[in-house]
Amino acid sequence: MIFEICVEGVDGAVAAQEGGGDRVELCASLLEGGLTPSFGTIRAALKLCYLPIHVILRPRGGDFLYSDAEFASMLDDAREIAKQNAAGIVIGCLTADGRIDEVRMTALIEAAQPLSVTCHRAFDMTRDPEEALEALIRCGVHRVLTSGQRSTAVEAIPLLKQLNGQAAGRIIIMACGELAPDNIAQVVRETGGTEFHFAALKNEASGMQYRNPSVGMGGTELDREYTNTVSDAEKIRATIAAARA
Repeated sequence: MIFEICVEGVDGAVAAQEGGGDRVELCASLLEGGLTPSFGTIRAALKLCYLPIHVILRPRGGDFLYSDAEFASMLDDAREIAKQNAAGIVIGCLTADGRIDEVRMTALIEAAQPLSVTCHRAFDMTRDPEEALEALIRCGVHRVLTSGQRSTAVEAIPLLKQLNGQAAGRIIIMACGELAPDNIAQVVRETGGTEFHFAALKNEASGMQYRNPSVGMGGTELDREYTNTVSDAEKIRATIAAARA
């Protein structure tokens, strides 16, 4: 089994390594579902972490229907990420009617050669998962990250099992969706999957001693400015151990 750890920033990549992960999905802004990290972050993570690093290529939060200008920026990012010697990219583009955008996916894959390519959970927003899986195979995607079009992998066990059967070795199904020590063994056992993805996050109080009570930089909760969400190496280790038990 392969365990990919979804992290935000350099410290998260180091925590994934310390916790026994096999691969890192490197992101910024996990509160947005993961955005493209800066190239400084990518370079630092590659320097400090020996695990294979797959970089998410997502210019903004929201849907996966991108403007021409956004898509042009994604192509540039794909080329630059390939130059950084990362192991892979994580991408996803949809058409307005909820299908895989095969033209744009293929263009991104070509721009990022020879990197490994994962389709992220844009797949979970498609209208027909069976059709979408075949589209990704045609594009040359190596794996698809999916919670089986449900909020949690446990809810989606029937579809995840079906997708593994449909894949038949042509593409890897990497299951995700609130995987934790108390449920990952069930998902492993009942889906037949070999790759699994989770974040293992915890909240830590900020080390700031001075706190301005009159202004917040994001959201509506002022306390959020003084709470950091970080990857938890111990939780990573416990989740992997539960899967292998």
